[in-house]
Amino acid sequence: MTGGDSVNGGNEATGGGGADRRHDVVVIGGGAAGLSGAVTLARARRSVLVIDAGHPRNAPASHMHGYLGHDGVQPSELLATGRDEVTRYGGEVVQDAVVAAERLPDSEGFRVVRKSGTAVVARRLLVTTGLVDELPEVPGVAERWGREVLHCPYCHGWEVASRPVGVLSTGPLAVHQALMWRQWSEDVTLFRHTGPEPTDEEYEQLAARGIAVVDGEVVALDVTDDRLTGARLAGGRVVLCEAVVVQPRFTARADFLADLGLVAAEMKAVDQVIGTYVAADPVGATEVPGVWVAGNVADPKGKVIAAAAAGVQAAAAINADLIADDVSRAVAARRT
Repeated sequence: MTGGDSVNGGNEATGGGGADRRHDVVVIGGGAAGLSGAVTLARARRSVLVIDAGHPRNAPASHMHGYLGHDGVQPSELLATGRDEVTRYGGEVVQDAVVAAERLPDSEGFRVVRKSGTAVVARRLLVTTGLVDELPEVPGVAERWGREVLHCPYCHGWEVASRPVGVLSTGPLAVHQALMWRQWSEDVTLFRHTGPEPTDEEYEQLAARGIAVVDGEVVALDVTDDRLTGARLAGGRVVLCEAVVVQPRFTARADFLADLGLVAAEMKAVDQVIGTYVAADPVGATEVPGVWVAGNVADPKGKVIAAAAAGVQAAAAINADLIADDVSRAVAARRT
């Protein structure tokens, strides 16, 4: 699981956040991006509330990788540390879901409605809700997701290196995936499944790298003693593999932003729609003034460390915007 905002959630709730309380910033989503942004804002002496639904994208993963200084750490451990850091600087973290966000009539900020029925008011919003991985509907895929069913070699390639790896084709990216995973294993099989037939050039590339191509649909994954052992074809044949690579559809968790006029856009790769995301500028500012995004909701391909960096960057931009607003208000007050 790549999961920039791969770790979007938590299991503990701290702090308050009663009905219609006012905050400088409400952070929606308590993963790497959200918590990093919240720490940055709290250290800037802003009043910050993090609302986290508690459904981290990479909950099935036992470890995360590629995060300098934290390689191999459990995602839940990183989140727990992050929540402690937020509260240490005066920020608040609550476990709840956000069902709606609306701009206040006087344009003085936003009203955020929580599933619990309470609401809070914020001058600015930082949305870090991440995404949902929609997986191929093959029995065993969802059950083994994050264990032996994978999609990112930079997250999990080392752990399955030199083992038999199967790539489940559901679109034109499958050949690219097979050639990439060949870097980690000499035993890679491309299952045609429901994907398109490779071109002549792609067949030549696969053959040159010693990647077998198997026709027919995969109807199930075989598991023995709680370990993936093979992929079962429609005809009954079982092909040995200890890891299966899939291409999920990355769907941004952004429905609650519709009332603000923010609608997720489609993301394409090799003429295939691979998911949705909320468009933003390089520091996370969306087309709706006062709303920033960071992490996988804006960048489905980002890893945890990238999500954390994006959260910090967005938080700095939000604080700069609030400073400008504070100065403008002070000048107006002085003149009157």
